Amino acid sequence: MALHPADQAHLKLVEQCDGIGELQWRGHVFPQIRYRIRRFQGMAPSGLPVPGLHRIEGSVDIAAVPEAARLTGRELKLRLEDGRSLTVSIASGDGRILTEGHGPGRCGCC
Repeated sequence: MALHPADQAHLKLVEQCDGIGELQWRGHVFPQIRYRIRRFQGMAPSGLPVPGLHRIEGSVDIAAVPEAARLTGRELKLRLEDGRSLTVSIASGDGRILTEGHGPGRCGCC
């Protein structure tokens, strides 16, 4: 039985960035948020990227965000200094980010 290509893939670091951006959640905007992001892309054994297989990890400084604990486990929009936006999930109360899955958001299949 052959494995699905994603099962044979490995993750390759394709980008690292840090800066000051803003978090957005349910109409609230939290400006001046320091972030550090590492983005990984799933790669097939052939060396080609596996569409939809990615991981974003890093941290955001949420110390100045009122009631920051309520953001844990939520999907937020992180706007980077360069204008790009990423959908991220805060995995812990210290601002650690971990997002895995398909594309810039989530697909309907998982």
